Amino acid sequence: MADAQRARQQESALSRLVVPLGAIFGILVLLAGIRVMADPRAAQNLLAFTYELIGNTAGADLLRNNQGDVGLAKVVLAVFAIVVGVGGIWMLYTGVSAIVGLLRPRLQNRIIPWVFILPAIALLTMYLLYPLVATMGLSVSHGTRGDPLLHYRELLGPQFLAIFRNNLIWLVVGTAGSVGLGLLIAGLVDRIRREALAKTFIFLPLAISLVGASVIWRFVYQWRPEGQPQYGLLNAVWTSLGFEPVPWINTPPINTFALIVIMIWLQTGFAMVVLSAAIKGVSTEIIEAARLDGASERQIFFGVIVPIIKGSIITVATTIAIVVLKIFDIVYVMTGGRSDTDVVANRMFLEMFQFFNDGRAAALAVVLFVAVLPIMVVNVRNLNRQGVGA
Repeated sequence: MADAQRARQQESALSRLVVPLGAIFGILVLLAGIRVMADPRAAQNLLAFTYELIGNTAGADLLRNNQGDVGLAKVVLAVFAIVVGVGGIWMLYTGVSAIVGLLRPRLQNRIIPWVFILPAIALLTMYLLYPLVATMGLSVSHGTRGDPLLHYRELLGPQFLAIFRNNLIWLVVGTAGSVGLGLLIAGLVDRIRREALAKTFIFLPLAISLVGASVIWRFVYQWRPEGQPQYGLLNAVWTSLGFEPVPWINTPPINTFALIVIMIWLQTGFAMVVLSAAIKGVSTEIIEAARLDGASERQIFFGVIVPIIKGSIITVATTIAIVVLKIFDIVYVMTGGRSDTDVVANRMFLEMFQFFNDGRAAALAVVLFVAVLPIMVVNVRNLNRQGVGA
């Protein structure tokens, strides 16, 4: 009996020792994995090390000279990243959680939440907070010639004011068009027999990337001189009505609205799905009471249903507004910002990678961040009113 009790005590002591060692090992594995992944030649070096272990020194030398099985090296690196990432995180969390489990229950309740929250906070700090602070610092330090506000004053010039005007047009027309059309379609398809099929066709464009959609619409807006065959759908229809072909994406201010149509085409499906679900959540008793009071279908929709789903409309509008404010892909692919179609995100890209003016690009990024903040505040307050996160 005493021997069995002694064995259990030794086993318990061993388990208490293994758990901290497992946590330490998990940390070491993660650090080693990060160090390996930080090496630009990690794939070749990792496979070369494997070849050396099995005696294939010739293959290892070829890999270190960027020859040999480079494709296989990338596969090995991907497998290594998955194994080390998943395994290391699992060992880390399991070990630390077990270590905390050795403490008194009162301390456990205080520490356990932080065990799982701190890594997320660290990642948010590394990938969100630090870049934000660094961008703000860059905007007042890089190329300012001793004047911290130089880049911000440059943004008040006519060229950049035109860019901000374009963003404002995108914000108003793009958001209103997407939400308005989505709300209208949601109200209409709610009454038809093949509702799911109709929603599928409206929602389908959202599955296309912004770049893919831009390529599609380039064919729609394609222009050729008068007298030549018009391969663009819009100009083909336009010339068939007896008009001259129009270079839609090169003619201000039509081109800006032509680009906004692409965004509306993409985002209408998202607005329709969310608002359709909100409409279905409206109580049928309220609608029947409105009908008994003599209200028409149009009055019921705009006077009863829309006010009830106002929270959902605000959520959809703010979500689309944030996407529209950050628009880059459509403008870059369709016009590159030429012909008076430039927007903040596209200009920020050009300033950074074409003109190499990092300070001005950072200032544009800060302006874009500040522009998004009020929309985020409206969205959060709206969610609080609806009881989300309360």
